[in-house]
Amino acid sequence: MSTPSTFTLYQYPETLAVVRLGVGDEIPAWAESSSIFSVTGTATETSIVCAARSVPKKARHERGFIAFEVQGPLDFALTGVLVALLTPLAEEEISVFVQSTFDTDWILIPQNDAERAAETWRRAGHHVTVAVPATKASRKSTS
Repeated sequence: MSTPSTFTLYQYPETLAVVRLGVGDEIPAWAESSSIFSVTGTATETSIVCAARSVPKKARHERGFIAFEVQGPLDFALTGVLVALLTPLAEEEISVFVQSTFDTDWILIPQNDAERAAETWRRAGHHVTVAVPATKASRKSTS
């Protein structure tokens, strides 16, 4: 399946953090208070993406990320989606942290580079717009 030449990205307003936990650590309750929440467990670590405001100072983490959601759902047969979106950022030396869900890809950008990333994507022909995060109540009412 061919990759579209342009994508729409939704920029979320919430400041996020990436937190490192140990293997098999329980997911703390504070981690779930976010419009974007992800847990990835491997044989060597557990990583959480959550609201920066929730993370205790003693936790091992990196703060200050802004999330951009690629409009989806994306077909699993698509190839080159991340190449199309990350190449312009790499050329501008903008670092990223990438997460994927069943429906789409999420690109986390350091807060200080978020507007520059959005402008870089626009110059590359992509569309960037402000997202309106869904609340738990609105998610339940649409199911």
